[in-house]
Amino acid sequence: MKKLLLGAVAAAALVAFGAPESQAQDKLVLALVPKNVNNPFFDQARDGCKKAEAELGDIECLYIGPGEHGGGEEQVQVLSDLVARGVDGIAVSPSNAAAVVAPLLEAKANGIPVLTWDSDLLPENKDLRIAYVGTKNYDIGVNLAKRVMELKPDGGTICIQSGGAAAANHNERMQGIRDTLSGEASSEPPGNRLEGANGWTEIDGCPLYTDDDFMRANQQLEDILAREPDLDAFVPTGGFPQFVPDAYRAAVTPHKGRLESGELALVVADTLPVQMDLMAEGLSLGQVGQRPFEMGYQSMYFLRDIVKDGKNPEDPTYTGLDVCSPENADTCIGG
Repeated sequence: MKKLLLGAVAAAALVAFGAPESQAQDKLVLALVPKNVNNPFFDQARDGCKKAEAELGDIECLYIGPGEHGGGEEQVQVLSDLVARGVDGIAVSPSNAAAVVAPLLEAKANGIPVLTWDSDLLPENKDLRIAYVGTKNYDIGVNLAKRVMELKPDGGTICIQSGGAAAANHNERMQGIRDTLSGEASSEPPGNRLEGANGWTEIDGCPLYTDDDFMRANQQLEDILAREPDLDAFVPTGGFPQFVPDAYRAAVTPHKGRLESGELALVVADTLPVQMDLMAEGLSLGQVGQRPFEMGYQSMYFLRDIVKDGKNPEDPTYTGLDVCSPENADTCIGG
Protein backbone atom coordinates (compact mmCIF):
# COMPACT_ATOMS: atom_id res chain seq x y z
CA MET A 1 0.00 0.00 0.00
CA LYS A 2 2.85 2.39 0.83
CA LYS A 3 4.28 2.18 -2.66
CA LEU A 4 0.93 3.25 -4.16
CA LEU A 5 1.01 6.46 -2.14
CA LEU A 6 4.27 7.84 -3.46
CA GLY A 7 2.70 10.56 -5.61
CA ALA A 8 4.08 13.11 -8.00
CA VAL A 9 7.02 14.54 -6.04
CA ALA A 10 8.63 11.20 -5.27
CA ALA A 11 7.91 9.85 -8.74
CA ALA A 12 9.44 12.92 -10.35
CA ALA A 13 12.56 12.61 -8.22
CA LEU A 14 12.91 8.96 -9.10
CA VAL A 15 12.59 9.69 -12.80
CA ALA A 16 15.14 12.51 -12.45
CA PHE A 17 17.65 10.02 -11.09
CA GLY A 18 16.94 7.66 -13.96
CA ALA A 19 15.12 4.93 -12.04
CA PRO A 20 12.47 3.11 -14.09
CA GLU A 21 9.07 3.15 -12.42
CA SER A 22 8.76 -0.64 -12.45
CA GLN A 23 12.15 -0.95 -10.79
CA ALA A 24 11.28 1.68 -8.19
CA GLN A 25 8.18 -0.28 -7.14
CA ASP A 26 10.38 -3.14 -5.93
CA LYS A 27 12.58 -0.93 -3.77
CA LEU A 28 12.34 0.90 -0.49
CA VAL A 29 11.95 4.63 -1.05
CA LEU A 30 14.15 6.43 1.50
CA ALA A 31 14.13 10.23 1.57
CA LEU A 32 17.15 12.36 2.38
CA VAL A 33 15.91 15.87 3.20
CA PRO A 34 18.50 18.67 3.44
CA LYS A 35 17.91 22.18 4.72
CA ASN A 36 18.10 23.34 1.13
CA VAL A 37 19.26 22.09 -2.25
CA ASN A 38 21.90 23.56 -4.58
CA ASN A 39 24.16 23.79 -1.55
CA PRO A 40 27.67 22.31 -1.92
CA PHE A 41 27.62 20.92 1.61
CA PHE A 42 24.34 19.09 1.13
CA ASP A 43 25.34 18.06 -2.39
CA GLN A 44 27.99 15.85 -0.78
CA ALA A 45 25.34 14.22 1.42
CA ARG A 46 23.28 13.58 -1.71
CA ASP A 47 26.31 11.89 -3.32
CA GLY A 48 26.71 9.65 -0.28
CA CYS A 49 23.03 8.77 -0.46
CA LYS A 50 23.34 7.84 -4.13
CA LYS A 51 26.42 5.71 -3.45
CA ALA A 52 24.47 3.74 -0.85
CA GLU A 53 21.65 3.33 -3.37
CA ALA A 54 24.05 1.87 -5.93
CA GLU A 55 25.68 -0.48 -3.44
CA LEU A 56 22.51 -1.77 -1.81
CA GLY A 57 20.42 -2.21 -4.94
CA ASP A 58 17.12 -2.51 -3.07
CA ILE A 59 16.57 1.15 -2.11
CA GLU A 60 15.86 4.39 -3.94
CA CYS A 61 17.55 7.52 -2.58
CA LEU A 62 14.95 10.28 -2.86
CA TYR A 63 16.91 13.50 -2.36
CA ILE A 64 14.39 16.29 -1.93
CA GLY A 65 14.28 19.52 0.03
CA PRO A 66 13.56 23.23 0.01
CA GLY A 67 14.87 25.37 -2.82
CA GLU A 68 18.20 27.14 -2.69
CA HIS A 69 16.82 29.95 -0.54
CA GLY A 70 14.11 27.86 1.12
CA GLY A 71 13.90 27.37 4.82
CA GLY A 72 11.87 26.07 7.70
CA GLU A 73 8.36 26.49 6.32
CA GLU A 74 9.20 24.98 2.96
CA GLN A 75 10.96 22.06 4.62
CA VAL A 76 7.91 21.41 6.81
CA GLN A 77 5.80 21.16 3.64
CA VAL A 78 8.31 18.79 2.03
CA LEU A 79 8.18 16.51 5.08
CA SER A 80 4.38 16.58 5.20
CA ASP A 81 4.24 15.63 1.52
CA LEU A 82 6.63 12.73 2.07
CA VAL A 83 4.49 11.40 4.90
CA ALA A 84 1.33 11.73 2.82
CA ARG A 85 2.99 9.83 -0.01
CA GLY A 86 4.04 7.00 2.25
CA VAL A 87 7.80 6.83 1.80
CA ASP A 88 9.51 4.02 3.68
CA GLY A 89 11.88 6.18 5.71
CA ILE A 90 13.03 9.76 6.17
CA ALA A 91 16.40 11.24 7.12
CA VAL A 92 16.13 14.99 7.69
CA SER A 93 18.46 17.85 8.58
CA PRO A 94 16.00 20.16 10.38
CA SER A 95 16.19 23.78 9.33
CA ASN A 96 13.94 24.78 12.22
CA ALA A 97 14.01 22.16 14.95
CA ALA A 98 10.72 23.26 16.49
CA ALA A 99 8.84 23.64 13.21
CA VAL A 100 9.51 20.08 11.96
CA VAL A 101 7.84 18.53 15.00
CA ALA A 102 4.38 18.59 13.39
CA PRO A 103 5.25 16.54 10.27
CA LEU A 104 7.46 14.21 12.28
CA LEU A 105 4.53 13.50 14.59
CA GLU A 106 2.64 12.54 11.42
CA ALA A 107 5.50 10.29 10.36
CA LYS A 108 5.52 8.53 13.71
CA ALA A 109 1.75 8.02 13.60
CA ASN A 110 2.12 6.47 10.14
CA GLY A 111 4.95 4.14 11.16
CA ILE A 112 7.59 5.88 9.03
CA PRO A 113 11.01 5.70 10.70
CA VAL A 114 12.91 8.99 10.96
CA LEU A 115 16.59 9.80 11.39
CA THR A 116 18.08 13.24 11.79
CA TRP A 117 21.42 14.10 10.22
CA ASP A 118 23.65 17.20 10.31
CA SER A 119 21.19 18.93 12.67
CA ASP A 120 19.12 17.32 15.42
CA LEU A 121 15.81 17.97 17.11
CA LEU A 122 15.43 19.79 20.40
CA PRO A 123 15.95 17.53 23.44
CA GLU A 124 12.24 17.37 24.25
CA ASN A 125 11.41 16.08 20.75
CA LYS A 126 14.12 13.47 20.22
CA ASP A 127 11.60 10.65 20.71
CA LEU A 128 10.34 11.51 17.22
CA ARG A 129 13.50 10.16 15.60
CA ILE A 130 15.37 6.91 16.06
CA ALA A 131 18.89 8.34 15.95
CA TYR A 132 21.01 11.32 14.96
CA VAL A 133 23.72 10.77 12.33
CA GLY A 134 26.36 13.45 11.90
CA THR A 135 28.75 15.75 13.64
CA LYS A 136 28.88 16.43 17.33
CA ASN A 137 28.06 20.04 16.68
CA TYR A 138 29.26 21.39 20.01
CA ASP A 139 32.72 20.03 19.13
CA ILE A 140 32.80 22.03 15.89
CA GLY A 141 32.48 25.16 17.99
CA VAL A 142 35.12 23.95 20.43
CA ASN A 143 37.63 23.35 17.64
CA LEU A 144 36.85 26.63 15.87
CA ALA A 145 37.49 28.42 19.16
CA LYS A 146 40.70 26.50 19.84
CA ARG A 147 42.10 27.60 16.50
CA VAL A 148 41.12 31.19 17.22
CA MET A 149 42.86 30.98 20.60
CA GLU A 150 46.03 29.66 18.95
CA LEU A 151 46.04 32.72 16.73
CA LYS A 152 44.91 35.25 19.37
CA PRO A 153 46.05 33.94 22.78
CA ASP A 154 45.36 37.24 24.52
CA GLY A 155 41.71 37.40 23.45
CA GLY A 156 40.03 40.29 21.71
CA THR A 157 36.86 41.15 19.85
CA ILE A 158 34.92 38.60 17.86
CA CYS A 159 31.93 38.32 15.54
CA ILE A 160 30.22 34.95 15.11
CA GLN A 161 28.23 34.31 11.94
CA SER A 162 25.52 31.63 12.14
CA GLY A 163 22.93 30.05 9.87
CA GLY A 164 19.53 30.58 11.44
CA ALA A 165 18.52 31.54 14.94
CA ALA A 166 16.33 28.41 15.16
CA ALA A 167 18.92 25.99 13.72
CA ALA A 168 19.81 23.64 16.57
CA ASN A 169 23.13 22.56 15.06
CA HIS A 170 24.42 26.11 14.64
CA ASN A 171 23.29 27.06 18.13
CA GLU A 172 25.24 24.10 19.52
CA ARG A 173 28.32 25.23 17.58
CA MET A 174 27.95 28.76 18.90
CA GLN A 175 27.73 27.39 22.42
CA GLY A 176 30.97 25.46 21.84
CA ILE A 177 32.70 28.64 20.64
CA ARG A 178 31.48 30.75 23.53
CA ASP A 179 32.18 28.15 26.22
CA THR A 180 35.70 27.50 24.94
CA LEU A 181 36.69 31.13 24.54
CA SER A 182 35.26 32.16 27.89
CA GLY A 183 36.46 29.09 29.76
CA GLU A 184 33.01 28.86 31.33
CA ALA A 185 30.38 26.20 30.61
CA SER A 186 26.89 27.45 29.75
CA SER A 187 23.67 25.61 30.47
CA GLU A 188 22.19 25.40 26.97
CA PRO A 189 22.69 26.49 23.33
CA PRO A 190 23.61 28.99 22.01
CA GLY A 191 25.61 29.68 25.18
CA ASN A 192 26.32 32.90 27.03
CA ARG A 193 27.24 35.98 25.06
CA LEU A 194 30.91 36.92 25.42
CA GLU A 195 31.18 40.09 27.51
CA GLY A 196 34.87 40.12 28.41
CA ALA A 197 35.25 36.65 29.92
CA ASN A 198 38.81 35.36 29.41
CA GLY A 199 39.51 38.49 27.35
CA TRP A 200 36.84 37.91 24.68
CA THR A 201 34.01 40.26 23.74
CA GLU A 202 31.40 39.94 20.99
CA ILE A 203 30.96 43.19 19.12
CA ASP A 204 27.61 44.95 18.80
CA GLY A 205 25.42 43.60 16.02
CA CYS A 206 26.77 40.07 16.30
CA PRO A 207 26.05 37.21 15.99
CA LEU A 208 25.04 37.59 12.38
CA TYR A 209 22.39 35.30 10.89
CA THR A 210 22.61 34.37 7.21
CA ASP A 211 19.51 32.16 6.97
CA ASP A 212 21.68 30.10 4.58
CA ASP A 213 21.74 32.94 2.04
CA PHE A 214 25.32 32.80 0.83
CA MET A 215 25.41 36.21 -0.84
CA ARG A 216 23.98 37.74 2.34
CA ALA A 217 26.74 35.97 4.27
CA ASN A 218 29.37 37.64 2.11
CA GLN A 219 27.72 41.03 2.38
CA GLN A 220 27.68 40.67 6.17
CA LEU A 221 31.36 39.71 6.15
CA GLU A 222 32.33 42.60 3.92
CA ASP A 223 30.31 45.09 5.99
CA ILE A 224 31.72 43.93 9.34
CA LEU A 225 35.33 44.01 8.18
CA ALA A 226 34.82 47.52 6.82
CA ARG A 227 33.01 48.74 9.92
CA GLU A 228 35.35 47.08 12.44
CA PRO A 229 38.91 47.51 11.13
CA ASP A 230 40.36 46.30 14.45
CA LEU A 231 38.19 43.17 14.76
CA ASP A 232 40.29 40.30 16.14
CA ALA A 233 38.24 37.28 15.01
CA PHE A 234 35.46 36.41 12.59
CA VAL A 235 34.05 32.90 12.85
CA PRO A 236 31.22 31.48 10.70
CA THR A 237 29.63 28.34 12.16
CA GLY A 238 29.11 27.06 8.60
CA GLY A 239 30.79 27.57 5.28
CA PHE A 240 28.17 30.10 4.10
CA PRO A 241 30.40 32.88 2.71
CA GLN A 242 32.94 30.49 1.19
CA PHE A 243 30.27 28.64 -0.79
CA VAL A 244 30.36 31.60 -3.22
CA PRO A 245 34.14 31.74 -3.62
CA ASP A 246 34.37 34.78 -5.88
CA ALA A 247 32.22 36.86 -3.54
CA TYR A 248 34.26 35.63 -0.59
CA ARG A 249 37.52 36.57 -2.32
CA ALA A 250 36.17 40.03 -3.01
CA ALA A 251 35.20 40.49 0.64
CA VAL A 252 38.40 39.12 2.20
CA THR A 253 41.23 39.98 -0.19
CA PRO A 254 41.37 43.65 0.90
CA HIS A 255 42.10 42.38 4.43
CA LYS A 256 44.53 39.62 3.46
CA GLY A 257 47.40 41.49 5.04
CA ARG A 258 45.67 41.34 8.42
CA LEU A 259 45.36 37.56 8.07
CA GLU A 260 49.00 37.19 7.07
CA SER A 261 50.12 39.23 10.08
CA GLY A 262 47.86 37.33 12.47
CA GLU A 263 45.86 40.44 13.34
CA LEU A 264 42.59 38.88 12.14
CA ALA A 265 41.71 35.29 13.01
CA LEU A 266 39.35 34.26 10.23
CA VAL A 267 38.38 30.65 10.96
CA VAL A 268 35.49 28.94 9.19
CA ALA A 269 33.46 25.75 9.58
CA ASP A 270 33.50 23.04 6.87
CA THR A 271 36.28 21.74 4.63
CA LEU A 272 34.77 21.34 1.16
CA PRO A 273 37.36 21.43 -1.66
CA VAL A 274 36.54 25.02 -2.61
CA GLN A 275 37.07 26.06 1.01
CA MET A 276 40.42 24.33 1.23
CA ASP A 277 41.44 26.16 -1.95
CA LEU A 278 40.53 29.47 -0.31
CA MET A 279 42.64 28.60 2.72
CA ALA A 280 45.52 27.73 0.41
CA GLU A 281 45.17 31.21 -1.10
CA GLY A 282 45.68 32.71 2.36
CA LEU A 283 42.04 33.74 2.74
CA SER A 284 41.37 31.81 5.93
CA LEU A 285 43.53 30.65 8.81
CA GLY A 286 41.61 27.51 9.73
CA GLN A 287 38.78 25.21 8.68
CA VAL A 288 36.91 22.74 10.90
CA GLY A 289 35.17 20.24 8.67
CA GLN A 290 32.43 17.70 8.81
CA ARG A 291 31.80 14.66 6.64
CA PRO A 292 28.49 15.22 4.87
CA PHE A 293 29.10 12.41 2.37
CA GLU A 294 29.19 9.97 5.29
CA MET A 295 25.99 11.44 6.72
CA GLY A 296 24.03 10.74 3.56
CA TYR A 297 25.69 7.37 3.02
CA GLN A 298 25.21 6.02 6.51
CA SER A 299 21.66 7.35 6.81
CA MET A 300 20.55 5.17 3.90
CA TYR A 301 22.16 2.04 5.34
CA PHE A 302 20.62 2.72 8.73
CA LEU A 303 17.12 3.34 7.38
CA ARG A 304 17.29 0.12 5.36
CA ASP A 305 18.36 -1.84 8.45
CA ILE A 306 15.50 -0.31 10.44
CA VAL A 307 12.86 -1.12 7.83
CA LYS A 308 14.10 -4.55 6.74
CA ASP A 309 15.61 -5.96 9.91
CA GLY A 310 14.23 -3.86 12.77
CA LYS A 311 17.83 -2.98 13.67
CA ASN A 312 18.34 0.52 15.06
CA PRO A 313 21.67 2.36 14.79
CA GLU A 314 23.55 3.72 17.75
CA ASP A 315 22.18 7.07 18.91
CA PRO A 316 23.98 9.34 18.32
CA THR A 317 26.23 8.12 15.50
CA TYR A 318 29.02 10.63 15.03
CA THR A 319 30.72 10.84 11.65
CA GLY A 320 33.87 12.68 12.73
CA LEU A 321 35.63 16.03 12.31
CA ASP A 322 38.60 17.34 10.36
CA VAL A 323 40.57 20.21 11.90
CA CYS A 324 42.64 21.98 9.26
CA SER A 325 45.11 24.84 9.21
CA PRO A 326 47.50 26.11 6.53
CA GLU A 327 50.23 24.08 8.25
CA ASN A 328 48.49 20.68 8.00
CA ALA A 329 46.27 21.23 4.95
CA ASP A 330 47.79 18.35 2.97
CA THR A 331 46.99 15.74 5.62
CA CYS A 332 44.07 17.02 7.69
CA ILE A 333 41.12 15.59 5.76
CA GLY A 334 40.12 12.29 7.34
CA GLY A 335 37.12 11.30 5.29
